[in-house]
Order: sequence, then C-alpha cells, then structure tokens
Amino acid sequence: QVQLVESGGGLVQPGGSLRLSCVASLFTPWPMEWYRQAPGKQRELVASIGFRGSPNYADFVEGRFTMSRVNDNNTVFLQMNSLKPEDTAVYYCHQEGSNYWGQGTQVTVSP
Repeated sequence: QVQLVESGGGLVQPGGSLRLSCVASLFTPWPMEWYRQAPGKQRELVASIGFRGSPNYADFVEGRFTMSRVNDNNTVFLQMNSLKPEDTAVYYCHQEGSNYWGQGTQVTVSP
C-alpha cells in the first residue's frame, strides 16, 4: 500500500506563490495527480503528470502552475504562482487509477 504525504500549503496573499510537495512511501511508476477541494465544492483535478513527465493542467490553471516529479525520490511537486483567492482549497496528491490519496494540505489565498 502506498502512502502519500503532502506538504507546502499555507496562507499567502493574492499574487503570491507556494510550492506543494507529495512524497510517496513506495516507488510509483504511475501517473500522479494533484486535486483540490474548496469548501462546499466537489474535488477537482488540477494537474497530472506521467512517469516520464509531460504534465497536463486544468483550464483554470491558465499557465500559473507547474507540476513536476523526481522519480528517484518518489516525489511530485506543484509550483503555484500568481495565486488567486479562488485557488483556496485543500490540495490532495493522488496516484492515478488507485485509491491512494494523501491527507491534503491547506492552501489559503487571502489579503
């Protein structure tokens, strides 16, 4: 069973940046994903990345986020720039096609 542990969330002002990390307890040669869930809303896909790279992004990202992975360290990242208040949510790491989710990390964008 794979355990996923996210970190890097926090409180940031609009226009600021955060870098989220997700470390897997085991080697995961599968695509990895970042999801987010805002209060009262459904969980939504933010970005995904295959084992060899080539990330894909939701339309609302609009070039502001960059997902990457370091396979040697079983780690995926989400660099988030130009953050907006509507990016406020709990961000989750997920192994595609599995039931493996992290515990989430809170991102709050507020003046």
